[in-house]
Amino acid sequence: MREFTSPPLASSPPPVGGLADVVFQHALDDPTRVALGRKDEAGRWRDVTAAEFRDEVLSLAKGLLADGVRFGDRVAIMARTRYEWTLFDFALWTIGAQVVPVYPTSSAEQCFWMLYDAEVTAAVVEHEDHAMTIATVIDRLPALRRLWQLDAGAVQELYDAGAHLDDDVVHRHREAVTPDSVATVIYTSGTTGRPKGCVLTHGNFMYEADTVIERWEPVFHSKKGDEAATLLFLPLAHVFGRMVEVAAVRGRVRFGHQPQLNAAALLPDLAAFRPTFFLAVPYIFEKVFNAARRKAEREGRAGPFEKAVEVAVAYADALEAKAWGTGPGPSAGLRMQHQFFDKVVYSKVRAAMGGRVRHAMSGGSAMDRRLGLFFAGAGVQVYEGYGLTESTAAATANPPGRTRYGTVGQPIPGMTVHIADDGEVWLRGDNVFQGYLNNPKATDQALHDGWLATGDLGALDEDGYLTITGRKKEILVTSGGKSVSPGALEERVREHPLVHQCIVVGNDRPFVAALVTLDQEAVEHWLTMRNKPRMTPAELVRDADLETEIRRAVVAANTLVSQAESIRTFRILAQPFTEEHGLLTPSLKLKRKAIENAYSHEVEALYRT
Repeated sequence: MREFTSPPLASSPPPVGGLADVVFQHALDDPTRVALGRKDEAGRWRDVTAAEFRDEVLSLAKGLLADGVRFGDRVAIMARTRYEWTLFDFALWTIGAQVVPVYPTSSAEQCFWMLYDAEVTAAVVEHEDHAMTIATVIDRLPALRRLWQLDAGAVQELYDAGAHLDDDVVHRHREAVTPDSVATVIYTSGTTGRPKGCVLTHGNFMYEADTVIERWEPVFHSKKGDEAATLLFLPLAHVFGRMVEVAAVRGRVRFGHQPQLNAAALLPDLAAFRPTFFLAVPYIFEKVFNAARRKAEREGRAGPFEKAVEVAVAYADALEAKAWGTGPGPSAGLRMQHQFFDKVVYSKVRAAMGGRVRHAMSGGSAMDRRLGLFFAGAGVQVYEGYGLTESTAAATANPPGRTRYGTVGQPIPGMTVHIADDGEVWLRGDNVFQGYLNNPKATDQALHDGWLATGDLGALDEDGYLTITGRKKEILVTSGGKSVSPGALEERVREHPLVHQCIVVGNDRPFVAALVTLDQEAVEHWLTMRNKPRMTPAELVRDADLETEIRRAVVAANTLVSQAESIRTFRILAQPFTEEHGLLTPSLKLKRKAIENAYSHEVEALYRT
């Protein structure tokens, strides 16, 4: 199939007004409804009602106006995922300002480019380190007039500054915002060059969020009739996290913020907040699964855990076959095994995610089919989707009740997916962006008569389910003329619990090879379980047993491809690829050219005869 369109939802009205309108409407409709959860200084979650959130947004909007922010101004936010980011988002949207998100890990030069290109007039930063980062380039930012620091009392400072203004001043600004007004300029991660600013409108976000809410609303609940709640831990500088924020506010979903993605911080908050669903990237699901496996190994239950995994995968696989009319469903014996493991294994996996999660959505990168089947068999249905910054997050997703594991689902309602002659995925719909800021050449390359050329390669099956097979610019061509898509190989190698990252090389080389980094936590567990002494990174990469383990991962990956496309050799690196060293984007994607340059000696060594 070359093209598939999902019909729009007949019940969805066209977007009107701006994103901030619902904050005021919800407070009018049901002022005491709990809209958000917010941590107090003691670390306890407290409720924020719709009326309280409205009042805070209004007070902050007044302060922004009093401090010189005007309709159409661009204001940067550089912070982790926290309550104040959402507060500033909606206050800025209330007065018609445009938000420019900046990753909190961005370097001074990255900050400079985004703030300069967007002609940012004011910036909100989280703490003094961020302020100092911007201070190092401020002499090259002539448009930047104001800088507020969250941890230095910026919110209260702005409340006080605007206290004298009438509410009507804010509402006049809010009423001037239309769906065509620009809501945000989000910069791409820059895997293929200098980041480009994607111009997204209020209408883009309203269409995206409202479509997701209506089509996937059943998955927001752990059981029918309960309160929908989610914990947002995705970066709000990324379009995926931003879409979750907007959808939660518009869909009346209680949500809280978690600024740290490490398990030590995230798991206690999942237990305390008890979300009914969440949205994440595959990395999070891998972490939960690997933590459960390591715990079982420490307790001497590695065998039963692996059996529980097999049962979960087989159970979900059988249910999928039944849903598609290709099988009878789980056998009586499989159902009995599943029931047993639900009590002793799966319930503990769910408890680690707060106990109430029954559904989740995954995006940002590909999720392995087997991992998705495991979570479904363990009682947490993961709906995988696909999208870009340019499509305001999700363009496709697996629909409720019709999941096809290993695919990124069908186009969301109102969206069309087209596969071009060269295999590139093209998208068309009301969530597609206006273009790149100050970059008409790049805009013309991306947009073709309303179609967005994504740069991703993919295929549609007979039911309109999309599978992403690679990136056009990442295709390797060996010196023998063989074209190789590295993504599938890298993902399969990464499935091994000891592997953190994998990059496949081989462009203009006689064969394909790989560089592999290690998951330090998993390696420490592996050493303990085998009574091996602790080793330095340099010693680890020379350990014969560890090399054997990684070789197994490479052999498994090679089963996916022909011999000419297979990984012939590999090298284990002592250190991971990091954003700080310029080897990863803020969304943790590999910067291939930068990695190959940084490890040029290691790459050359792979090809020495």
